[in-house]
Order: sequence, then C-alpha cells, then structure tokens
Amino acid sequence: MKYSFHPDARKEFIEATDYYEGCRTGLGVEFYKEVFSTIQRILHLPSAWHKFSENTRRCQTIRFPFGVVYQIMEDEVVIVAVMQLNRRPGYWKKRVKTPTAL
Repeated sequence: MKYSFHPDARKEFIEATDYYEGCRTGLGVEFYKEVFSTIQRILHLPSAWHKFSENTRRCQTIRFPFGVVYQIMEDEVVIVAVMQLNRRPGYWKKRVKTPTAL
C-alpha cells in the first residue's frame, strides 16, 4: 500500500520537525524517524487503529505527543494531519475527503 500527505499535513510535519531540532540538535531527526515508523505501522495494518472520526483513523507516535490522522482511500493511505495531541482538536477536519459512493 502506498501513502501520501495532504499538503497541510506535510507542512505541519516539517514545522514540528524543525521545532524539535531547534530544541536540541538531533531531536528533529528522532521525531522525523518516529513519525515515519508510525506511518509504517499504519501501512502494515491500516484498519487496526481506532476510528477518530467517521472517515479517519489515528495512530499515535510512541515517544512524542503526536498522532498521525489518516484516511484509507482504495489502495492509498492519505495522511490528513500530523497533530500535536494537546492542541486545537478538530482543526484538521476540513482536510478530510468524503468517500465516493461505489
């Protein structure tokens, strides 16, 4: 299964990586690796993570207070948000695509 980022999710991922790198040299790289490890878990078992809304699921990172919000769209996982868990809940909802009827 392949994956892609919503443009805003990619932007917030880069911003969070830069933030952590500014906190301590190398911490941004650790965050980056943690998010990609989380994405690999999602790709391995996309339906395993709990539903976060009607059309999304969320998988939390292990070390950092972030969750990867995603949609399963046919043969692709779309990363909707790389969200800090204690800020602005629901800000990402406008990014969600409604599945088309079959």
